[in-house]
Amino acid sequence: MAVYKKVSFEQTEAFCRKAFQGYGFSEEQSVQITDVLLAADLYGIESHGIQRLIRYHKEITSGLVDLKAVPEIVKETPLSATVDGHNAMGQTLSIWAMELAIQKAKQSGVGMVTIRNGNHYGIAGYYTRMAAEKGLIGICMTNSEAILVPTFGRQAMLGTNPIAFSMPAKPIPFTFDAATTVVPRGKLEVYAKRDGTIPDGWALDENGHPSVDADRVLKNIIAKSGGGILPLGGAGEGTSGHKGYGFAMLCEICTAIFSSGLTSNLACRAPDGAKTCQFFMAVDYGMFGDKDELETHLSEFLQQLRDSNKADGQDRIFTHGEKEYESEKRVRAEGIPLNEKTYSEMQMIAEFTGAEDLLPTPHE
Repeated sequence: MAVYKKVSFEQTEAFCRKAFQGYGFSEEQSVQITDVLLAADLYGIESHGIQRLIRYHKEITSGLVDLKAVPEIVKETPLSATVDGHNAMGQTLSIWAMELAIQKAKQSGVGMVTIRNGNHYGIAGYYTRMAAEKGLIGICMTNSEAILVPTFGRQAMLGTNPIAFSMPAKPIPFTFDAATTVVPRGKLEVYAKRDGTIPDGWALDENGHPSVDADRVLKNIIAKSGGGILPLGGAGEGTSGHKGYGFAMLCEICTAIFSSGLTSNLACRAPDGAKTCQFFMAVDYGMFGDKDELETHLSEFLQQLRDSNKADGQDRIFTHGEKEYESEKRVRAEGIPLNEKTYSEMQMIAEFTGAEDLLPTPHE
């Protein structure tokens, strides 16, 4: 069983910023990448937090990420833009894209930006919260390397394909952010760093049989040798796995098809970039009515959900975004829980980037 200790959020933030500058990113870009990365740890999403540093290290040093790439708008209307990301770092590219969608929504009521030739961008909910902070609805999706096995199949054909949505509310915004697979690939990486065993019902091996071996499933995904993670709902139609498969397809259409980019089964195969695709949307919901009244309406319903009757043995009903809000306060005060294997990767990255002096010190 892997050992976990904690590291100061502030120390980790300073370390990551210096490390990304060590790779060659500007100070502003390093702040952006770090902000997205550590948002996952703040929200309690270990799979997409600093345990992903090693992934970015490999992608940057292998040339899959172009540090000097400038996004290019290849088609634009007052409401939309199609962008070629030219293999830019996913976080910097995606912040730029959502800012463009927000600008269009402020001007025209709706803004939509789709990207091709992008890279892994972290948690989708980060970008939808950007819109909510500006008084807008935010919607975001991305495809990825193929990891999802379609219903009745045994070959991964779609990505994690998360769908995120945020809308302002009191006391905290409503934010839903979820993969359309049972779990994202990063969750398998976390379990591989623990004891290597994943729960039954998550994944299939290369022969299409259920597997609880995290390493085996991950190696099959990387080698494109068959198997992968099941769609949300699980195998077959009995527990509605076909619905997760359908949601993944909705994401694939909004990202890869709308951008004329690579679908998940072709992404992350080229030697010159991951070439993933993203979709960003901002909506000024004032077009439907008075914004304050609509926000109040949502806030009241969210409270009614929290106050509704609890199941036996339960004392609380959460609304989406609450757990992340409470986790952020706890992590800022107590530190980020850190797997010993992830810390070992951070030590290597510190030496590579010249950030040894800011490597955080673990504590109990």
